Amino acid sequence: MSRGFALVVRFQLHDDAAAKGFDELVARTTPEIERLEPGTLAYVVHTVPGEPLVRVFYELYADRAAFDAHERQPHTKHFLAEREQYTSGVDVTFMQAESGKMPMHP
Repeated sequence: MSRGFALVVRFQLHDDAAAKGFDELVARTTPEIERLEPGTLAYVVHTVPGEPLVRVFYELYADRAAFDAHERQPHTKHFLAEREQYTSGVDVTFMQAESGKMPMHP
């Protein structure tokens, strides 16, 4: 049984206008992830108190294959291409779950 594959992505945004555009891009992308990606178990976008130009994503996939399927989706490719205009920095941490409570994969 797979233990899940996860990542945390921290985006630094250029300015308030970039933050607004980035948030709009996210709002257009996340419904497609929910609708089309059964192997994406969690895709949560966070703001950071005291850091208005930072967004942190937590992504949990059933396994590495589900993440790879997410990366191949047209909506993901569009997001990855469009985000560049809004971000001044991106930091990604990949993680492999070892224990704990996780959502069940359908």
